[in-house]
Amino acid sequence: MADTSCMVVMDSWCGSSGTCPNPARDPPLLCTAPIKYQYANYSANYIYWGKGSVRFQLINQRYNFSFALFTGGLENPKLIAVSEPISFKNPKAPVFPRLAQGKTHDEMAVTWTSGYDISEAYPFVEWGAVGGGQPAARSPAGTLTFSRGSMCGEPARTVGWREPGFIHTAFMRNLWPNKEYYYKIGHELQDGSVVWGKPYTFRAPPSPGQNSLQRVIVFGDMGKAERDGSNEFANYQPGSLNTTDTLVKDLDNYDIVFHIGDLPYANGYISQWDQFTAQVAPITAKRPYMIASGNHERDWPNTGGFFDVKDSGGECGVPAETYYYYPAENRARFWYKVDYGMFRFCVADSEHDWREGTPQHAFIERCLSTVDRKHQPWLVFAAHRVLGYSSNDWYAMEGSFEEPEGRESLQKLWQKYRVDIAFFGHVHNYERTCPVYQSRCMTSEKSHYSGTMNGTIFVVAGGGGSHLSDYTTAIPRWSIFRDRDFGFVKLTAFNHSSLLFEYKRSSDGRVYDSFTVDRDYRDVLSCVHDSCFPTTLAT
Repeated sequence: MADTSCMVVMDSWCGSSGTCPNPARDPPLLCTAPIKYQYANYSANYIYWGKGSVRFQLINQRYNFSFALFTGGLENPKLIAVSEPISFKNPKAPVFPRLAQGKTHDEMAVTWTSGYDISEAYPFVEWGAVGGGQPAARSPAGTLTFSRGSMCGEPARTVGWREPGFIHTAFMRNLWPNKEYYYKIGHELQDGSVVWGKPYTFRAPPSPGQNSLQRVIVFGDMGKAERDGSNEFANYQPGSLNTTDTLVKDLDNYDIVFHIGDLPYANGYISQWDQFTAQVAPITAKRPYMIASGNHERDWPNTGGFFDVKDSGGECGVPAETYYYYPAENRARFWYKVDYGMFRFCVADSEHDWREGTPQHAFIERCLSTVDRKHQPWLVFAAHRVLGYSSNDWYAMEGSFEEPEGRESLQKLWQKYRVDIAFFGHVHNYERTCPVYQSRCMTSEKSHYSGTMNGTIFVVAGGGGSHLSDYTTAIPRWSIFRDRDFGFVKLTAFNHSSLLFEYKRSSDGRVYDSFTVDRDYRDVLSCVHDSCFPTTLAT
């Protein structure tokens, strides 16, 4: 009886692998993998009495659900019984809104998922200023989806496939800086009635250079987990719920989030994108949630990426590029900039070539070089893989303390344009370096930096929730602080001269590492090694 399991499956599943595209090596041997499953012996009475009960928490995923009881475990499942289908009151209802800053500071995008194709209903967002006394505006939404044929390999094309629904994105434009707005997503049906989502509010971004309190969250590699204790495939993100819950509790104390790659770790099981968007919805519905591309979103052999590995489970970037909006010129090229008040963020795509002579290298230099440091003094670079420094054990074994060819084409740009902080994920822990250039600490200071910054501080913030990574035992000189735990980083810009950096653990939200930066504009202009153009002696 120990190998008997109860699985949540969609109503369209089938019980034989002989009639569907399912590789024999991929458990369970069903046309469509279960949404999640529990072993029957989770119920203590089952072992002794042959009966018991288990509880599942379900989210709206647009289709009917059934519960199936199997014996034989995952390797040799044999169907015993199937429940009657159950469904939500309106399976097609709009759910899981996801805010993101648009291509300009006065634009906010909202993306959501529904079961309504454009032929059934017109998607839109209704919005306006809180307390503004003006009638609400309506902005139409574009609609996207993707098919099994869009997937590049298994399990995404086979047992992991399920219909993703329809993904809608609308834009709220000409926003007043820092003003609070309300919005509500909806679908107008053919008879003129409207199916509404829940109402939410958000605060518009500050204008570039605006001198106001600005607070930013940064982390990577969070994943998702099941609150009901169920199992799911690629189930190795034990800290995910802690990070999510801590950020939800602290929602009033930050303004924007950067999740720098490895979002749900769906790895080709498409239903898990719904699980993830539902998990983070209390955050994404109220704060702009900016993402980067990670190996578990993009990588698949022979698909134009920089790494010929199978980490995405055949997704090859398609779900990430569809479920979330980000202000890139080309959605398949996952690099973009964000101007947020006194910050500029240059978000790179470590899954595409970043070396000199590539389009991405040109973008990075353009992003770093065009910021006006008088008004946006805080310049931040971010990417998923460690293109800077990490004392993770596998990087140490390679002897480079970085992704192969990681910083060789970028460190001169970081130095030349005086990047303050470079963030990375991929390694599932936390680490902070000194201000460093060409593997050398440029100052002995560790907690308070003032005056001229002679190098860039590199931060690994990959402890969002996935299984933790080990360090090398020998600590490099440039490594200031390491913590093998789940956590995230918070940046607070008080004004144009003062910045606070804090690393917090997800388990309690307390600060375990921090530093401050105090400097003036002249300190940004001051020449350091490899940062200034040649000068002339002419008068």
